[in-house]
Amino acid sequence: MADEDRRVLIVGGGPVGLLCAWLLGRQGIPVRLFDLNDAPQADPRAATTHPATLDLLADDGLADDMARVGLVAPIFQFWDRPSGQKMAEFDHAILKNDTAHPFVVQCEQFKTAKLLLERAQKLPNVDILFGHEVTGVSHGANRVTLDVQGPNGQQSHAGAYVIGADGGRSVVRKQADIPFDGFTWPERFIVLTTPFDFQASSGYSFRSYFADPDEWCNCFKVSADGPPGLWRTVYPASPDLSEEELMSDAAVQARMQKFFPSSRPYEIVHRNLYVTHQRVAEMFRKGRVLLAGDSAHINNPIGGMGLNGGIQDAANLAEKLSKVLLDAAPEALLDLYSRQRRVVATEFVQEQSIANKKRLEASDEETRRRNLGELREMAADPVRARQFLLRTSMIASQQRVAAMTLEEV
Repeated sequence: MADEDRRVLIVGGGPVGLLCAWLLGRQGIPVRLFDLNDAPQADPRAATTHPATLDLLADDGLADDMARVGLVAPIFQFWDRPSGQKMAEFDHAILKNDTAHPFVVQCEQFKTAKLLLERAQKLPNVDILFGHEVTGVSHGANRVTLDVQGPNGQQSHAGAYVIGADGGRSVVRKQADIPFDGFTWPERFIVLTTPFDFQASSGYSFRSYFADPDEWCNCFKVSADGPPGLWRTVYPASPDLSEEELMSDAAVQARMQKFFPSSRPYEIVHRNLYVTHQRVAEMFRKGRVLLAGDSAHINNPIGGMGLNGGIQDAANLAEKLSKVLLDAAPEALLDLYSRQRRVVATEFVQEQSIANKKRLEASDEETRRRNLGELREMAADPVRARQFLLRTSMIASQQRVAAMTLEEV
């Protein structure tokens, strides 16, 4: 069998695409990955890696390496900003019988990508081609062909399947004409990053969520380049204000001081403003086109479920695609992949991330009291706390996937 009859083409060199490349390549499957950037992007994006995801990444010491270059965070907290009270604290240690990793690892996305790239590049059957932009995708009954613009001009690459792991604006998804339904939040999200130590000053855990009727906040720590690390704060931003108005030094300091009053100005090492969507592809498989990660589903970042969902997509897809290519398993396995992961995206990731946002932004005082009271009661009840953590840690969604069978497709 010629290489191109088994080769898997991957578009996107982030953690999802690189994980697919590594997992498939380890099985001896020829893989060719394309990314339009010249190297993995080091922008500060997603960092939270949940227990269910760490369990999938334990092989070859990958989860351990992520913990080494990141931060282990077993605890997260909910705070009421108007009163300054800590309303609830949850410790993943309660999941010690449910997972080999009863904690979260705060490992920035680019660090995870780097660890995966190092592993994938050691495999002789895996080609990683940065600086290559996929401009066209065509797929028939027996193969898929990509038009790729690279340093040597326009070229065509053929393979058995293509995996689109190329983000929310996925060329692969668009070329395959797969609808991407959902909505866009009216407010934008602003991220301000500082070396200020919120744990030392205020006792905040490495993952803290602040409910406020006017302006909620997420505050979490990453290791960055090493001690002392950095703290990222995330807020909603009015759609009525311009980027210049929101991102000026004066506006940034005013926002930080309003939320976290300090006698000194904050050192801000990074600031970003972005639009947030909640969308899920109509299908994650169309013939020989497969979608994973942000190309298949995008959501707001509260709770850190987007990247985790993408990594779980990659592990699920690589396992099934390997069986199809190496063991002559029925292609219906790929339909099962599509069904399983779409259920997770809609019933867990979308639902949970929207609920997380609504919990923090509730403005009605009665609703606020009820939300915070429920969190306090759950945290105080080990049974309810475990059930809550099974869902937030994405263990429950993996259990849901495991219960779905080929007969359901």
